[in-house]
Amino acid sequence: MTRIPSKREILDWISEHPTLTSKRDIAKAFGIKGADRIDLKRILKELEAEGHLEKRRKTYRDPDRLPPVSVLQVKAPNADGDLFARPLEWHGEGVEPIVLLIPRASDPALGEGDRILARLTVVHEEDHNYEARLIRRIGSNPRRIVGIFRKGAEGGRVVPIDKAGQNEWQVADGATLSAKDGELVEAEQAGPKARLGLPRARIVERLGDPSAPKAVSLIAIHQHGIPDQFPDAVIAEADLAKPVGLSGREDLREVPLVTIDPADARDHDDACYAHADDDPKNPDGHVIWVAIADVAAYVTPGSDLDREARKRGNSTYFPDRVVPMLPDRLSGDLCSLHEGVPRACLAVRMQIDAEGNKVGHRFVRGLMRSAASLNYAEVQAAMDGDPNDKTGPLVEPVLEPLFAAYEALKKARGARQPLDLDLPERKIVLSDEGEVTSVAFRDRLDAHRLIEEFMILANVAAAETLIAKRAPLLFRVHEEPAPEKLEALRETAQAAGLNLAKGQVLQTRHLNALLNQAAGTEEAELINISTLRSMAQAYYSPENFGHFGLALRNYAHFTSPIRRYADLIVHRALISVHGWGKDGLQPDEIERLEETANHISDTERRSMMAERDTNDRYLAAYLSERVGNEFAGRISGIARFGAFVKLDETGADGLIPVRTLGREFFHFDAEAGTLMGSDTGLTIAIGQRVTVRLTEATPVTGGLELELLSIEDQALPRGGRGPAGRTARRKAVASKRKRDKVKRKVERKRRQK
Repeated sequence: MTRIPSKREILDWISEHPTLTSKRDIAKAFGIKGADRIDLKRILKELEAEGHLEKRRKTYRDPDRLPPVSVLQVKAPNADGDLFARPLEWHGEGVEPIVLLIPRASDPALGEGDRILARLTVVHEEDHNYEARLIRRIGSNPRRIVGIFRKGAEGGRVVPIDKAGQNEWQVADGATLSAKDGELVEAEQAGPKARLGLPRARIVERLGDPSAPKAVSLIAIHQHGIPDQFPDAVIAEADLAKPVGLSGREDLREVPLVTIDPADARDHDDACYAHADDDPKNPDGHVIWVAIADVAAYVTPGSDLDREARKRGNSTYFPDRVVPMLPDRLSGDLCSLHEGVPRACLAVRMQIDAEGNKVGHRFVRGLMRSAASLNYAEVQAAMDGDPNDKTGPLVEPVLEPLFAAYEALKKARGARQPLDLDLPERKIVLSDEGEVTSVAFRDRLDAHRLIEEFMILANVAAAETLIAKRAPLLFRVHEEPAPEKLEALRETAQAAGLNLAKGQVLQTRHLNALLNQAAGTEEAELINISTLRSMAQAYYSPENFGHFGLALRNYAHFTSPIRRYADLIVHRALISVHGWGKDGLQPDEIERLEETANHISDTERRSMMAERDTNDRYLAAYLSERVGNEFAGRISGIARFGAFVKLDETGADGLIPVRTLGREFFHFDAEAGTLMGSDTGLTIAIGQRVTVRLTEATPVTGGLELELLSIEDQALPRGGRGPAGRTARRKAVASKRKRDKVKRKVERKRRQK
């Protein structure tokens, strides 16, 4: 028989968990099931009769209750997707009241940490005491800012490090946390936004010297609200984890699986092996094994580890550090496929024919032992005839079969024609002190492409298996470009003397044909950038809308569960459909798959922005000693306030403010992506080659300011009204008419559909 808690225990639970006070919540907390719920109901009735529970309600009716209009702080959604909020104006002596937000369709999306002004209504529901309707959000996300503290006579000010931050924040004398002048701090808005004067703030954390090289990524972490400290309960749970044994698993320890990663990889979550297929029905075919760390064995549904992993959504990578999704005990140890160490895995055995088409696959839950931990450069060197002591013995039995399978996959890729953009990736190289020593192009080796193709094939196999089993999962979705963006790309191509096929269902091979036309010409980078800009952003969804960029109908992320929560969901789904254990996908997880998809899509975008901002700051620090130098680059973006330039040498983005372009007025054409001078007719457009002078570099914000010297090797025209100005205005009018015509055409097509 279940032990029924005492009245004191129940009251203590209600006091400590004000959002979990329904009878169901209390029963779950104390493990009360079945007929024992009758005894729990009796005790709750007695507590109400004795005045304890009623007393809580009565306190909300006395003069200390919440005002009808209150400031609230939004909490994270609960398992049912409901939003509760914490009242910031509660000063009563009793238990803090519970407020449920009732959103309207017209309300903006609210997230954890948002502060809002809301109108409250007293209710007597089982799990909340007030219902709130949004009046307006106070300020904007994030509610905290990171900035430089400037000490004053009565407190001081915080100067935001965010490039978009316009206002300084005023800090009262008692709210400085003893910060020193010039110190990097995190500040929180204090009180409602003032109609006049600077917003008020209080310092909540001192972050140290802002000029220290390793403070760069720290700034981004705090600015974007990326959780970088694991709660004690999560660390404790990870520390208690033990290596998984062979029980209930297929023994793969004799399969010579190897990991191939960057030389500075912080974890190893995928391994692979290949050999010729001995099935006579598959002549010249190959067998490919891909084994992935079995994170689901350690991060179980509903655990502290699981809640924190979902909250983070993914790992975030900076040049000098990583903010992991999982504690190091898992990400760097138990879930990392270290050489020579038995590790739990989910593996897929895939058969491909001589043309690289997958003809069969099966998944297993196994125990593997990596034969070697290799990096891309040494694998490529070995295949190019220069093996080292480690790769030499592996060339014939392991590496050559891997590359033979890859050659077949290349044929299938060529037939499928996924989008083939040529945009060189730059890597910021840091010294041990965290200072930028160089900005180098990342090598694109066949070893990189091999792993990419193997992982893509495994992701497809995972999606196909779960679809065939009618199992819920999270798809990786990449939709085709919007019609208006595609039309803008077509106009850019036509202006460059190139052609993008029209009047048919768009496929990636049409875009590849355009990219091939531009290859080797001065317009190649422009067309690649414009094609990238036309693409929709990929996201996660429980519904399958296909992956346009990869030209795949079924695609799910399976291969990186250490650093992506989406992959962990897919692993759990595979565990469920194969009956491999009780750690599969749970019913409550299935119910909130859409919510999870939206959340981790948001965390992915958050990490991308933080990584981009960090790179901007490192590049600004690197270039700060070269102010006054001239650089070659290309116009990469146009805004009303100026033009953005991507510098050839470093890939850094700088701004040419429109105020520096002369006295004339510049017409901004958002859809055409141009700035046009009203007097000279000077037209600045995306893709143009330019020479600029660096006039300002601000490492703390990552901002670069540039002066335009020439466009397409032509000196800038001098100002003055005349025929050029009239021509410019005619061009602007003609361009607008053309765009309006295209827009009407697109709208007609939409209505016809």
